Amino acid sequence: MVLAAGIALGGFFPGYYYYQSKINANSVTVKGLAERDVRADMAVWSLQFVVTGNDLSELQPQILGQAKTIVAFLKKRGFAEEEISVSPITTNDLFANPYQNTAETNGRRFILTQSVELQTNKVDAVADALTASNELIAGGIVFSQDYGGGSRVSYLFTKLNDIKPEMLEEATRNAKEAALQFAKNSGSKVGKIRRASQGVFSVQPKVDALNMQENRQIDKKVRVVSTVEYWLK
Repeated sequence: MVLAAGIALGGFFPGYYYYQSKINANSVTVKGLAERDVRADMAVWSLQFVVTGNDLSELQPQILGQAKTIVAFLKKRGFAEEEISVSPITTNDLFANPYQNTAETNGRRFILTQSVELQTNKVDAVADALTASNELIAGGIVFSQDYGGGSRVSYLFTKLNDIKPEMLEEATRNAKEAALQFAKNSGSKVGKIRRASQGVFSVQPKVDALNMQENRQIDKKVRVVSTVEYWLK
């Protein structure tokens, strides 16, 4: 059976399939969609904090004490020592920068920065601890926002490979369903696969809110679209 080239049809249908028929002589190209709601299984929480002043001999014990306070806060909330790491202190001498206007430093010469990082699979406990972390700020700890620092949590889904085979099978099945639906509507029959391509897996936020990044949400959505071209008979 020969169909005229150049016809374009498209639409979503129940069962998550889509066809966009580039009808090419005796073939039709269809797309099958598969989606899964998933939940983050790992959290990485980076807490970058800063102290400023003129006397290094006073600032170093101060920032080391703040690091101990943060570590104690995390341990109190059930996180193990091996899940916590503390970075070395970095020191910025503003007066050593020839381009720095010292009048803008408010008389504070040194900026000391340090980070505590938590990496854990206790995702819900991290969300609770994040809410309670205001007590650290109330205790005088200043989280630096420079260079993407501050107090930031990334929620990660690391088990994508575990669900890939099942999702690809579903996407291909839905593509076949789309081809069968098209063939029924056009009075033709679906033959063998002419060619197929696997789409890229994407992990997206489950709630598509403005300025809400995927790694800021515990609940996520995994999506893949497979493209299959079938011969028509």
